[in-house]
Amino acid sequence: MTRTVEQLLTMSQADLDALFTASEPGPIPDGEADGTAIIAPGTSFSPTIASFVNHFAWQGKVFDAKAGDLKNRILPFGWNAIIARVYPAASWLDGKDCVVLDYSTTSLVAHWIRDEIRLIAPGLYLGKVYWDKARLIDFCLKF
Repeated sequence: MTRTVEQLLTMSQADLDALFTASEPGPIPDGEADGTAIIAPGTSFSPTIASFVNHFAWQGKVFDAKAGDLKNRILPFGWNAIIARVYPAASWLDGKDCVVLDYSTTSLVAHWIRDEIRLIAPGLYLGKVYWDKARLIDFCLKF
């Protein structure tokens, strides 16, 4: 089934978790991806919050698969900052393989953050954000 960003914004947390769990990790991405924060999943507020975050805080990520890292595109002008290491590892959600975006050794600002992503459709990854081991929000990346 083809998934879209708009569909993800309407899904409940349980549905997002089930989709993530049912998906394969996919390859480590390469290139620029547009990001969408999924906050208050399944509510009418989710698209509005996503739009606000996208305009003022976070626009996406730029991956360098060969180097095994990424930079986040942040702030209204899309500044490339906040670096993470990228590698395959077991997910904290279900113990299955995923692609980890690890900020613990690369960022003073986000050193306690770990993201996990899996490919849910061609060019579309679903992600989970953890603060230490506590889950925060979901997000998606569209290449």
